[in-house]
Amino acid sequence: MMSLRRQFATLLLVLLAALWLAPRAHAAAGAYEAELPAELSTARDMCALVPCKDVFPGASHFSERKGQPPYVEAYDNDGAQKKLLGYVMLSTDITDTPAYSGKPVVTLIGMDTQGRFVGVKVLKHSEPILLLGIPESALLKFNAQYLGKSVSDKIEVGQSRPDENVLGLDAISGATVTVIAQNQVMMTSGSAVARQVGILAPTVREPARYVETGKRLTWAELVQQGTVQRLRVLPEQVGLDKGPDPFIELWFGDLNHPDLGKSLLGENGWNNLRLQLKEGEHAFFIIRTGGKESFKGSGFVRGGIYDRVQVRQGADSFTFRDLDALNLYGIEAAGAPSYNESVIFIIRSPAFSAAYPWKLSFLGNRVDRATGTRSFTSFDTPYWLPASTLQGGRPTIEEPDAPWVRVWKSRAVEIALFAVLLVAVGVVYALREKLTRLSTHKNKWPVNGFKYSFWALSIGWIGFGAMAQPSITQVLTWFHSLLFQWTWSLFLSDPFIFLFWIFIIVTVFLFGRGLFCGWMCPFGSLQEAIYKVARVVGLKRFQTQLPQKWHDRLKWVKYAVFFGLLVVSMFSMGLAEKLAEVEPFKTTFLVGVMNRAWPYSLFVAAILGVSIFIERPYCKYICPLGASLAMPSTFRWFGLKRKQDCNSCKACAVGCGAQAIDADGRIDHRECLHCLDCMVLYTDTKGCPPLAKERKRREKDGLEITPIGKNGYFIPIHPATVQDQISAKAAKGPDPRMPTTPAHPAHKAGSQGLRWVWLELVDHLWPWSREGWASRRALQIAGFSLAIAASVAWVMTAMGSLSSGAIIGWWFGWSVYEVLIRLSGKRYVKDGPWWRDQYRRAGVMDMLSYVGFKNLLIGAALFLAIKTLVGLA
Repeated sequence: MMSLRRQFATLLLVLLAALWLAPRAHAAAGAYEAELPAELSTARDMCALVPCKDVFPGASHFSERKGQPPYVEAYDNDGAQKKLLGYVMLSTDITDTPAYSGKPVVTLIGMDTQGRFVGVKVLKHSEPILLLGIPESALLKFNAQYLGKSVSDKIEVGQSRPDENVLGLDAISGATVTVIAQNQVMMTSGSAVARQVGILAPTVREPARYVETGKRLTWAELVQQGTVQRLRVLPEQVGLDKGPDPFIELWFGDLNHPDLGKSLLGENGWNNLRLQLKEGEHAFFIIRTGGKESFKGSGFVRGGIYDRVQVRQGADSFTFRDLDALNLYGIEAAGAPSYNESVIFIIRSPAFSAAYPWKLSFLGNRVDRATGTRSFTSFDTPYWLPASTLQGGRPTIEEPDAPWVRVWKSRAVEIALFAVLLVAVGVVYALREKLTRLSTHKNKWPVNGFKYSFWALSIGWIGFGAMAQPSITQVLTWFHSLLFQWTWSLFLSDPFIFLFWIFIIVTVFLFGRGLFCGWMCPFGSLQEAIYKVARVVGLKRFQTQLPQKWHDRLKWVKYAVFFGLLVVSMFSMGLAEKLAEVEPFKTTFLVGVMNRAWPYSLFVAAILGVSIFIERPYCKYICPLGASLAMPSTFRWFGLKRKQDCNSCKACAVGCGAQAIDADGRIDHRECLHCLDCMVLYTDTKGCPPLAKERKRREKDGLEITPIGKNGYFIPIHPATVQDQISAKAAKGPDPRMPTTPAHPAHKAGSQGLRWVWLELVDHLWPWSREGWASRRALQIAGFSLAIAASVAWVMTAMGSLSSGAIIGWWFGWSVYEVLIRLSGKRYVKDGPWWRDQYRRAGVMDMLSYVGFKNLLIGAALFLAIKTLVGLA
């Protein structure tokens, strides 16, 4: 045994060494979150700030920015006989298409005078998978496929289809959304510039034909109609301290429409405006009603350029100079707000049409409060005249599918098969009692046949094929999205992961984490497969378990890892993603052990090596994903069955690979991996010692061998009772059917209807109790004071006086204290479905799980309520 401990300690040191060395072996992050010049978006001489020569070989001179959207011209020299070679463009000047991270990939693109791409360089990206999973060089190779192709080509990610004139690009496995978004960026940017310079035909939009009613509208009616829109930017959106006032608040709307123009400017004002507009020109107004920031920008002071606002319509962008601006002397619409800055802008391009949707963009810099770095960003508000204001209504527009939609469409068959697999797993597990009754301790194939098949599919298809291994980074992303900003497109971008998480969430609350962790997790299945194969090939005599006391200590490591990552993510999501390399999933399935630095490969090899001798060591002791799923498993609705004799019989505990059965025969569903071996023994008349004893007694006495009932005992022979089958020792022991000792809150006894609902709310929202007041009065008083402070903090957050980070700190502190308060008084949690009053005594982990999950939901609800109030305001 000492030798085994030394071997395990050695392997554990190897794991820790690999984890310590892995970040140091990582190459420079390259373009990941690279800091770009703050003035890049507005500087006239763009190529003085970025390496234009890298994307246009042979060019030695570049012009200043020109055109809308902006581009620069590339020349062979700067002399009198210079020759135009082509154009260089910055993708974010043209489109802000988000990639998987929700942020755009900032790309510098070179295009010759024939419209062929001659160079591509990624200046900045926020794709974590290209930092820690797939090497950044994969994106460079993907971009290299554009070289020599034309903006007039129909280019798509996937296979070429010559019959449809489609040129295909090889995708990056595991980063499909990223490359689909990048393709959209390349083609949109190239096409926009190509139309400007005459390589492609310009965009032609039918001019708007207005429906004129002669009705004068109030400001409120214009807002309700949608013909006046608001663009509002909050301080925290640009990295400043949260406050009661917005960073800037703008209202804007169309002025060409007779009804709108006359309602806003008055009859004379609108007629005067019309006299100043030429045929095909279009006017709209902007007023600033809040904030101290001006929409003019520094460029207006230097050269009469409004560099903070622009209009975008499709791939076209329209910016404004002082020559494109008229004074706005007043708003005539009744009920109009007061304002301190105003202008009427004129769009002179024939490409613009008010009949089509457009958006007003406010351009600025966001400061990362963690690092102090500044990054260019834009805030957009869409605008489209209502169908009732246009003759013939709104035109039909075919918008390109979002990247995530294209992914779902392109892999529809695989996605459907994956969904069928997940449903099949759920159905099979729901029928587990039928399968376990067909099995015996010597023949488990009715269960194992399904389980081994699912393992094989999980490893081969889900893991190495679809690369759909769930990860703790997704849990952290979900946590942050729930608290800060929920974005469906982010979660829908990987259909396999999206469906997998629906399966995980449903099954965790129904059965606990064991169905996913024990049956469907690709890496968990790989560990189990190695352990089983090693047993078959003759290594069984070397296989063992850690002593229970060491297991009971080491199992908490995974919870420490999870909480550590969660805390780090609150300060830096990027750092948390790097530390999430404690998961070997990317190296195993996404990149491959041969394609990563040696510490990563050593880490995976060490884990799988330990798996030969110890069943699922990573799952039991390190996995933060398992820990995050274990906490809600505390409240699973349906657990595995136990009977009274289990408190004295150790047969199931001896054979439990997860070591999830304690000395009293109770199952810890946070640790159980649902191998179902104990359920097989539960009805096995030869494998279960109490059943075997009763069977032999009946056979000896010539009594009927009745079937096994739902309670795990032989159905009684009249007039005998089940109690006759329970040993005297077991009858005096604890009830193993509950994870802990049953509890019976006196105040809930006999409550029904509205009183039951009220007491439920009180139980969840009021942690204090008479028992706690009597035993820990000082703790209760301090907790009450902290609760008042946390409530005040939420009010301050709603008023804009406290940042999101600060309120999370307050809420976390209150949650920790609530655990202590409940442990001193209301020390119970529910077991099974929430509508049943089946209570049990809460351990520390039970209470941490309950309070943590409850307060996460309450916090998310309060955040959503505050955002809704802010939006209404």
